[in-house]
Amino acid sequence: MSDAPDPLDGLVVGAEEASVTFAVRAQPRSSREAIEGVREGALRVALTAPPVEGEANAALVALLAKVLGVPKRDVAVIAGTANRSKRVRVSGLTTVLVRARLAAAIKPPR
Repeated sequence: MSDAPDPLDGLVVGAEEASVTFAVRAQPRSSREAIEGVREGALRVALTAPPVEGEANAALVALLAKVLGVPKRDVAVIAGTANRSKRVRVSGLTTVLVRARLAAAIKPPR
């Protein structure tokens, strides 16, 4: 067992039928795209896309699909499409796999 702290401590990942949901706090117009950790119960995600015409949502879906190793069609923003605070659903993965893959992808903010 590792003594390292859980980088996803505080992130609530809910399991539904054949999918997993969690909260995301998006930061559009960042200098890079990255999963930055968890703050106030939400996964912090930096995105280079601007928050206009769904560009940031599309970038969020693409980044999460890449990090989680699933097709983009398996990642959906189910709430908060016009806000920085969002709810995301990922189909085809277990809670354990989602947490493990997100934890491995975390890059602290610069």
